[in-house]
Amino acid sequence: MTAAPAEFGVLGPIRFLRDGVEERVGGPRERAVLARLVFDAGRVVSVDRLIEAVWHGDPPASARGQIAICMSRLRRALGEAGRVIDTASPGYVARLDEDAADWSRFNGLVGRARSRAASGDVAGAVALFREALGLWRGVPFEDLPGLRAEAVALQSARLDAVEACAELELRLGLHHRVGKDLAAVVAEHPLRERARAQLMLAQYRSGRRADALRTYQDARRVLVDQIGLEPGPELRELHEQVLRDAPALLTPVRVEVQAVAPSQLPRQVLPFAGRPAELAELDAALAAGPDVPGVAVLSGPAEVGKTALALRWAHQRLDRFPDGQLYADLVDDFGCPVPPAVVLDRFLRALGVPASSIPDDPGEKVALYRSTVSHKRVLVVLDGAVDHAQVRPLLPSGTHTRAIVTSRLPMDELVARQGAHRAFLPPLTAEESWQLLTMLLGRDWVAEERGEANRIVGSADGFPLPLRRAAAGVRAAPHRQDRRLAGVPA
Repeated sequence: MTAAPAEFGVLGPIRFLRDGVEERVGGPRERAVLARLVFDAGRVVSVDRLIEAVWHGDPPASARGQIAICMSRLRRALGEAGRVIDTASPGYVARLDEDAADWSRFNGLVGRARSRAASGDVAGAVALFREALGLWRGVPFEDLPGLRAEAVALQSARLDAVEACAELELRLGLHHRVGKDLAAVVAEHPLRERARAQLMLAQYRSGRRADALRTYQDARRVLVDQIGLEPGPELRELHEQVLRDAPALLTPVRVEVQAVAPSQLPRQVLPFAGRPAELAELDAALAAGPDVPGVAVLSGPAEVGKTALALRWAHQRLDRFPDGQLYADLVDDFGCPVPPAVVLDRFLRALGVPASSIPDDPGEKVALYRSTVSHKRVLVVLDGAVDHAQVRPLLPSGTHTRAIVTSRLPMDELVARQGAHRAFLPPLTAEESWQLLTMLLGRDWVAEERGEANRIVGSADGFPLPLRRAAAGVRAAPHRQDRRLAGVPA
């Protein structure tokens, strides 16, 4: 805590205020160090990261010593407020209360806004979002090239908040106010499809149907020209609704959703052996942040272990999805594909949407599903997909949602249209097969029955399920023998 009121700002040019008066904080190096510490307030920032913030990949040999000098100058410049910066291996930490930094206040307000929205207080959530967005003063770290990644993270958080606020204001019928804000966002960030869709909806509800259609055409031109992709499903579906003047566009959907965190994952298949490279590949494809695919497709032949791998990763990463995990087997007990509408009904009910509030129209059902999970940290596992058309309506679109799809098919359309990451799952290696058999039957049995173990591993040919079946037969053999001795059919 500081002896005198002090505030730090990074939502714009870096600044330091004491008693409400802005004061200069050293030169570019000191400002870069302060910006990095405030951005990660409460977390230790290593000296290496501070070096990157100051010299942007081209540090001098004396960089570590110069960081220590920068820190000394910074503390002197901050005076009593410099006490909030502690030395903590392997670097330093800024111990700031939420009210002492605008970035911390922004995150706190946004978190409370999302909680208000989840509890049904839409107007209260909008007020908190507006307060959070009002903290922004300009472009963060514009003069600090070593903090470009942090600047991108700040801007992404702002845009997420703008879109979240706009969605709630559209529900309240405030489309005239929303349209003005979103037009500026779309002009500055033309690839934000969600903002485009919200702007289209605001324009349509304001009686500007031609403008809404023009906004779509602009989006399509930018996306095709810059990244070679057609607009995503949300934009395309909205465009079709505008063309046919769908009645649902004129009435905001007001659905009271209880705060529910579904836990639908089946038990993971144990024991589990091998697959370190595949698990690492899923980590990369489904990592946190806006610049990852967010959807991973596990393709491979039957019984190669796709579902087991998906569930292994999902159970190991449960802490990343506190808002819930959704699971659907996309093939029923008779081997028939499960229609997407049936899965959507199940997902919406699991997310707390009353059955009476689930629309009959397939497009509206998809829109409600995506709106419900858009700001949540939710994992969706779609097991045994038959084709792209079955999967597409079930994919969430939020920044923090992630999805794993398993299929015997390569799902080329999902990769091409949705930007999904695909991993072809090979059979287990011989070493992994032996490891799994040992885990199933024990080292003693494998050592004593080497011939039988060789036969099982060889016949399974790297496919985990046949190997598990054979191991189950071995374990059941003494029981079956006992039944035969007792005259009971096996």
